Amino acid sequence: MKATLGTILLAVCALPAASAAQTSQPIIVVDGVPVDAGAPVLRRGVDALNPVSNAFRSIAQRQTKNITDAAEAMPADKYGFKPTPAQMSFGDVVAHLIQEGNDELCSASSGQKKPERPKFSGTDPKDKLVAGLKESFQFCATALAAMQDGQLGDSMPFFGGRMATRGLATLITVADWADHYSQMAIYLRLNGLLPPTAKRGAQ
Repeated sequence: MKATLGTILLAVCALPAASAAQTSQPIIVVDGVPVDAGAPVLRRGVDALNPVSNAFRSIAQRQTKNITDAAEAMPADKYGFKPTPAQMSFGDVVAHLIQEGNDELCSASSGQKKPERPKFSGTDPKDKLVAGLKESFQFCATALAAMQDGQLGDSMPFFGGRMATRGLATLITVADWADHYSQMAIYLRLNGLLPPTAKRGAQ
């Protein structure tokens, strides 16, 4: 059962300040009642230690499904489609997500070495690109599994040979997924197809 924000605030204010100051672990409050550390809801307290990393993993799971479903929804003969000559083709977007997107960004966010893969091109067959996309998201899931908020300030090599924190790489990764899913959704709609999220919303 979820505690409301108001209930949590009232419970926190009612706790003695001295007791809170001596507590090294977050106080778990459910329905206004502090919960013993050995209670079944302890997992919430553990998760609260890494709220950013846990949110990142949750977004990764959702975007893995959205982007993979979009890649599968586009017919193979439309992978060369681009709205204008200056834009990336649908296949280019998928190839970019595999290499510069998932492998590079999930590596920088997690500190894990990126996998060695053959090069992907937007002109590769759909089956090869979709398989590569799924493998790259699997790398992200594995690499991000052990990520902790305390590591977000660590510096890592990033694009252009510069250094960046894992926190910055995390934010860029989330933005990159959102950017390219919306791009893929537009390409699908321009070909008379509903994007995966629109399909699920209509059901």
